[in-house]
Amino acid sequence: MSLTPFGAALGGALGACFSNAVVYPLDVAKTRIQATSPASKGKRKDDMTMLSVLQDILKQEGIVGWYSGFAATMLNTFSTQYAYFFFYSFIRTAYTKRLASKLPKGSKPPPLSTVAELALGAIAGALSQIFTIPVSVIATRQQIGRSLRQSSKPYLLVDGEDDSEKKEDEEAQKQRTKVKEDEEENDNSFLTIAHEIIREDGITGLWRGLKPSMVLTVNPAITYGVYERLKSILLLARARAAAGEKMTPWMSFVLGAFSKTLATIVTYPYIMAKVRIQARTSDPDVDAEAADRTNDRTSDAEKLVGGPSVLHPHPRGVRVKQTGALGLLIRVLRTEGIGGCYQGMSAQIIKAVLSQALLFVSKEQFEKWAFVIMILFSKLRSRS
Repeated sequence: MSLTPFGAALGGALGACFSNAVVYPLDVAKTRIQATSPASKGKRKDDMTMLSVLQDILKQEGIVGWYSGFAATMLNTFSTQYAYFFFYSFIRTAYTKRLASKLPKGSKPPPLSTVAELALGAIAGALSQIFTIPVSVIATRQQIGRSLRQSSKPYLLVDGEDDSEKKEDEEAQKQRTKVKEDEEENDNSFLTIAHEIIREDGITGLWRGLKPSMVLTVNPAITYGVYERLKSILLLARARAAAGEKMTPWMSFVLGAFSKTLATIVTYPYIMAKVRIQARTSDPDVDAEAADRTNDRTSDAEKLVGGPSVLHPHPRGVRVKQTGALGLLIRVLRTEGIGGCYQGMSAQIIKAVLSQALLFVSKEQFEKWAFVIMILFSKLRSRS
C-alpha cells in the first residue's frame, strides 16, 4: 500500500510544523530584520544581526516576544505545506501515470527531468499560495510586533481637501476609532490583526504580497527539484557501490541544507520584498517620496483649490495603493545599494536551511506515521 496524495501531504505538513517550531525564534528575528529598513529606522547594520534582534526582543517583550504569532505561523505552515505536498504529489502522480501510459506494458517510466520537477513544483506552489496566503499575511504582521507596525503607519496625500469636510471626517474618524484603538493597542491576536488589515486595505489586503509569492513558487520548486535530482544520483552511486539504496538521516540533512541554500540565494530579493509588502513597512517611504514630489508640483494649484495639500497619517478605513515588489526592489537598490536587496539573507539562510533540513529528515518519519494512520483508517472503514 503506497501513500496517497493525502498521506504524503499530511506527512509533509506535520514535518514542516515540527521543523519550523524548533527554529521559530529565528523565524521571528529574520522577519523583523527583513521588514526593517536601516536607513529609515536609523539602525546600523551591526544592530540588524539575528543575535542582536533576538536580544532586543527578549529585553523589550520577554521570552513571549520570541514566539509572536506562533499559532498563526504554525497554521500557515501546516496549511501551506499540506496544500503544497498534496498538489505536488497529486500532479506528479498524474504526470507520471500519463508518461507510463505512453510506454509499452510492463516497462518502467524514466525518472522525471529537472525541468519537469521544477515545473510541477512551481504549479503546486502557486495553487497552495492562492488558498493559504491570508494566514501568511496575518502571521507576518504578528511577528514584526505592534511597535514596528505603529512606527511604519503609511501616509495618505490629500490635495485641495475641503476644510469643513476634512474636519467632519477627522472628527467622525476619531470617534469611531478611539475606543477600538484603546482596546487594540496591545492586542496582537489573530482576529485583531485580520480586522486591522481589512480596515486598512479591504478584504484584498489579506492577499497582500500575492504576486511576489507567485514568483517565489520557484523557491520550493528549486529546493525539491535539486533535492530529488541529487538524491537520485546519490542513491544510484550507493547502489553501484553496494552500500545500500536507503537515505540516511544525515544524508537527507546535508542534501536538504544544500538545496535550500541554493534556492534561497536565487530568490532572496523577492523574499525580502514580500515580507516588507505584507508588513507594510515599505509604504511610508513610498508615500513620503510621492508627497515631496507632489508638493513640489502643486504650489500654483494650491491657490486654485484654496489651500495647501495635506499630508497626514493614514486613517483606518482609507486605502493606500500597494507597493509592487519590483518597484520596492528598485527603490531599495537606489537608496541602499545591492546590499539592501540582500539584507537579512544570512538570517534567512540559517533559519531556512535548519528548518528545511529538519523537514527532509522528519518528513520520512511522519510519512511512516501517516502510512500507519492510513492502514488503521482503512481497517476501521472495512469493519464499519
